[in-house]
Amino acid sequence: MIPWLNGNEPFPPVGRALREPNGLLAAGGDLSATRLLEAYRHGIFPWFSPGDPILWWSPDPRMMLIPGELKISRSFGKVLRNRAYEVRCDTAFEQVMRGCAAPRDEQGGTWIHEEMIAAYCELHRAGYAHSVETWMGGKLVGGLYGVCIGQMFYGESMFSNAANASKIALAHLSRQFERWSSAHSMTGMIDCQMHTPHLASLGAREIPRSEFIARLQELVNCAPITHWQFDTDLFT
Repeated sequence: MIPWLNGNEPFPPVGRALREPNGLLAAGGDLSATRLLEAYRHGIFPWFSPGDPILWWSPDPRMMLIPGELKISRSFGKVLRNRAYEVRCDTAFEQVMRGCAAPRDEQGGTWIHEEMIAAYCELHRAGYAHSVETWMGGKLVGGLYGVCIGQMFYGESMFSNAANASKIALAHLSRQFERWSSAHSMTGMIDCQMHTPHLASLGAREIPRSEFIARLQELVNCAPITHWQFDTDLFT
C-alpha cells in the first residue's frame, strides 16, 4: 500500500518507496507549482496516465548525468561543430512539451497529457521549468524540457524530428551546466530518472538513490541560475 496525499499533506520519506514497481511512493495531491517544487526538492516526480490518480515516484537507483561526463563521439562532435542548427532556450516551451507528447512508434500513448502540460507551463511562467530547443532552417526539430532548482536540472522528456536534434539539445545543456557549475565551484547534476541505453551511451549512469538525494539536497540550495541563456561558443 502507498499513502494517499490529501491537501497539503507532505510526501513520505523516499525510503518508503516500493521496490516493485520501482520507486512508487505516493498517490493523490495535485500538480500545483508548490506541490511540484516540493516534490523535486526531495527527488520525487509525477508520472501517471490520463484519467488515473496522480502517482509520485522516486526510483532506486537513479539515472543521472554529471555534465563533465558527457560522451561525444567523433561523428557527433562533427555535427556539433558544423553548426547547421541553432539552440535556443525558453522560446517555445509548450511546443517542446507537445513535441515530447507526440505519439512514437514504440509507444501507444503518452503520459504528457493536458493536465501535465498545463502544470509545467505554469512552472515555466514561474521561472522553474525550461526548454532547450534545436532549430534548423527556422523550424523547431527537437529539444528537451525539465525543471531547474539551484544547480540541479531535472530532465523530464526529449523529442527529435531530425537526426541528432535531441542529442544536440542535451549536449548544449550539459556543456552549459558544466560552465555554470564551475562559476559556482559546484558540480551540478542533470537528472535522467530511469536508465535507457541511449542515455547511457551519452555518459549518464545510475547511482543509489541515497547518494542522489544527498547530492541534490546540496545543489537545490545553491544560488539559482538567473540568466537562462546559453553561451554561443560551447562547441567550437
